[in-house]
Amino acid sequence: MKRILSLISALLMASGAMAQQYPAVLSLRTQAETFNQNLEWKLDNILPGIMKAEGLDMWVIINFEYTEDPVYKTLNTWPGDGARRLSILIFHDAPDGFKKLSATWHGPYASGYMYEGIFTDRASGAEAQFTAVADYIKKADPKRIGINYDNAVLDDFSHANGLSHIHYERLWNALDKKYRDRLVSAKSVVRRWYETRSPMEISLLKQMTIATHTLISEFFSTAVITPDVSTATEVRWWIAEKIKEQGYDFWFFPSLDIIRSPENLALYGRDDIIRRGDLLHCDVGISYMGLTTDMQHLAYVCRVGEEEAPAGLTEVYKKGLRFQQIALEEMVEGRSGNEILNITVERGTAEGLRPVMYSHPINYFGHGSGMTIGMVEKQKFLAGSGEHTLYNNTTYALEFNVTGKVPEWDNQDVTMGFEEDMIFSDGKAWLIDGYPQHLYLIK
Repeated sequence: MKRILSLISALLMASGAMAQQYPAVLSLRTQAETFNQNLEWKLDNILPGIMKAEGLDMWVIINFEYTEDPVYKTLNTWPGDGARRLSILIFHDAPDGFKKLSATWHGPYASGYMYEGIFTDRASGAEAQFTAVADYIKKADPKRIGINYDNAVLDDFSHANGLSHIHYERLWNALDKKYRDRLVSAKSVVRRWYETRSPMEISLLKQMTIATHTLISEFFSTAVITPDVSTATEVRWWIAEKIKEQGYDFWFFPSLDIIRSPENLALYGRDDIIRRGDLLHCDVGISYMGLTTDMQHLAYVCRVGEEEAPAGLTEVYKKGLRFQQIALEEMVEGRSGNEILNITVERGTAEGLRPVMYSHPINYFGHGSGMTIGMVEKQKFLAGSGEHTLYNNTTYALEFNVTGKVPEWDNQDVTMGFEEDMIFSDGKAWLIDGYPQHLYLIK
């Protein structure tokens, strides 16, 4: 624990960088050590409570090399890169203490040093791994056995369907009938494992949001964009290369959209060149040490002689800031994503903000498992992840758009997309590193 606290302290010091300076990236060795120590801490301090709260005595994860269950890679120590042949993990909330077990072909260390092996008979082949699992289950006699399979909602970000059909069949055949009947979906545990952040991860996300903000402020400037010369495609590739150069990765290719006034549309159509008078909208996310960011910011490219964006664009931007504040206020522990969706959209609509809400968890994946607040086409009710409730120490991309008329653009409707990373902890929601209070200006 002392080692984890010292690493958190180091991360906080690194994240105190001045604007335009990227936070330090840890060496690969330190990244692996930090990831592994954090994983061990979470397995001991977070997972047991989740399983107990969700009424699951045992959780079994089964997968094979190069066809991994996505959740397995969040449970596998670094620098391991996934499963080794047939890999099986078992988490057991036993009467005599929480068990972290492995029935992995290459032994428990292939999954991580914190796992205890229950399989040794490699001479009998992979079928013996399922025999070892069945024998342990029979001995332990769990009442509810969670597997990563769920057929309740097709279009859902639960990430709880990592168990292949062949491995399900092999497990089913190995078990006695009484234990087959005790197999249940582990969806609720999978979802909460994905979404719950440790103190180290919260600290790391602060560093990552600073890095992403520094990146955006760099390319939303004449240091990268030459108006009437640079193209959106060039800038997108610059962003991707910069992310790699800084020691991070991107989990989706960066986007840069040009929103054009009627005047510029008449002059230039929808070409890819960034013109003076254009509104720019970016969508950028980095990944680092198993976590992700996801952000959408906006910039205005000033015409020659302009010092500010047109007042109409500024007013639409203010609408977005206002809806962002409403959404933060309505993040109340125990509310479902659907409840938050309806309350926030109702408030925003009443204030004339014309909002559309589609916020999602960010954790191991950018479109992570956890509580989801709407989708673009679902503004009343979202089955599955929309019914999941808000818990402490969870993180989200607060994503939405607002629409307003811009007098300077022939009173045309302009929709602006916003997205910023937030955390809910100690009963309160806040943006991890704030959000620009004004449009970026490229002069």
